[in-house]
Amino acid sequence: MHLFESWPIISLWRGNGGEDIFFTKEDRFHFYHLLEEGSQRYAYRIHGFCLMRNHVHLALQISDVSLSKIMHNISFRYTRWVNKRKRRIGHLFQGRYKALLVDADSYLLELVRYIHLNPVRAGLVNDPADYPWSSHAAFLGLETIPWLTTEWVLGQFGKRMSTAQKHFKSFVVAQLDEGHREEFHRGGDDSRLLGDDSFIEHVLAQGPTRRLTISLDHVIKVVCKRYNIEQKDLAGPSRIRSLSEARGVVSFLCRQTGAASQTEVARRFKRDIATLSRITSRIEGKAKTSRDFAEKLDIYINAITQA
Repeated sequence: MHLFESWPIISLWRGNGGEDIFFTKEDRFHFYHLLEEGSQRYAYRIHGFCLMRNHVHLALQISDVSLSKIMHNISFRYTRWVNKRKRRIGHLFQGRYKALLVDADSYLLELVRYIHLNPVRAGLVNDPADYPWSSHAAFLGLETIPWLTTEWVLGQFGKRMSTAQKHFKSFVVAQLDEGHREEFHRGGDDSRLLGDDSFIEHVLAQGPTRRLTISLDHVIKVVCKRYNIEQKDLAGPSRIRSLSEARGVVSFLCRQTGAASQTEVARRFKRDIATLSRITSRIEGKAKTSRDFAEKLDIYINAITQA
């Protein structure tokens, strides 16, 4: 299932000097209004969002209008709204927004999950569905946001809406303790890419950027050598514990090194992404409770990054 004529972009806005950018419910609703108006005027799609006290995460897919024009329009109009209401002048947002070009097939699911878990990481809620200013509740069918695009993401979890929403919820909840992921915070004046080799090569042909150097194949090779198993066995039907653990270790190491997304790993191993996500969580939990296991993972990371 693929509907992208252009690649999604994760954008991050922060308040100037870390200061608040939202002060009332009306402020957040007005920001919603600007996003809706902009999506109609500039024909962009919003695949996920989260409005925090002092920053905003957006997963956008633009068309012919540049991202800079879209962001400038929203930031200028929202700043004018806040300054008028608070009888103040000056900047509201911190310099230039950060933007990261994302390969949808590989990373959009994890990106939306990461955005939805922002309030959990901040300690505001235990369940992302309890936070009222993100797109998570809309993905679960608990509220309706007409300008939000949920079809592609939910379509990866099932054809029936109820089934897709159930699996999507499990996919997000499986990573409730997920911490900061640096790869989703890259960006700036120079372009940043997040995707597999074919995506990187395709975009590189259109201009210079920085290339990822660690591949999924290399991570699998290192793990298989350490576990003394064959690569083909990881994609086989066997549910032997050692093979399951190896799959989880590959997924965990890929996440730590930025080598590949869970979507890519799941596709490679012919596994359901929600199941793989649970296995990866168990690996992460084991690393927190077992020093020996954590040290073993560190050895794997060293072998991967120093090769």
